[in-house]
Amino acid sequence: MTAFERFVLHFLPYATIVLFLVGMIYRLRIWSRLPQPSMTLFPQPSGGDKKGILAEVFFFPKLFRSDRVLWSLAWIFHIALALIAIGHLRVIVDFSFLWEAIGMTPADVDSMSATLGGAAGIVILVVLLGTIARRMVLQRVREISTGGDWIALFLLLAILTTGNMMRFRDHFDLSQTRDWFLALITFSQATLPPGGAFIWHIFLGQLLFIYIPYSKILHFGGIFFSQTAIHRS
Repeated sequence: MTAFERFVLHFLPYATIVLFLVGMIYRLRIWSRLPQPSMTLFPQPSGGDKKGILAEVFFFPKLFRSDRVLWSLAWIFHIALALIAIGHLRVIVDFSFLWEAIGMTPADVDSMSATLGGAAGIVILVVLLGTIARRMVLQRVREISTGGDWIALFLLLAILTTGNMMRFRDHFDLSQTRDWFLALITFSQATLPPGGAFIWHIFLGQLLFIYIPYSKILHFGGIFFSQTAIHRS
């Protein structure tokens, strides 16, 4: 094992958790200090604030009214991302009781995971490439793009590329990967998964988690604070 692989698989996961939590605490403190107007000129019915916030979180109505192309890309991206997140969660915990309850065998689950995961990986990569192209081509979008926007986009692109390489070319050992996650949690030793695309995927994924609290990627959390302020003003 190289020094880089040892760093990525042994040390960086713990550093990632610490830096992510510190960043989240920092962002929560900033959000909690956002102005919260106590007076409203046109009070909404009871529950109106919550409904408006949830609508903005899940349906992006403001984005739909301003840019329907971007709204479509955002919807497809987030649906594919949700499927990928569920697939990654299964790498850690198999939820065998759930599959047994709905009458699916391990082979059925693996087949479904391969099909949905592969499709989601390709779709989200295409959407991300389209988003990058749009940001490069449209002048009004290019002018408001910051360095942080480009870092997030190309970091996501690298993660998706290595993930698709693992799925379609450099397959990884699922049981070994689960043993490695369990070893991290229990602070014990385990047989480490093979290198290649897996190492780079894990490395880039951890960089993304470290970057999330300090970037615009964390818009999902901030929207609950900002939308509450908007609805109360």
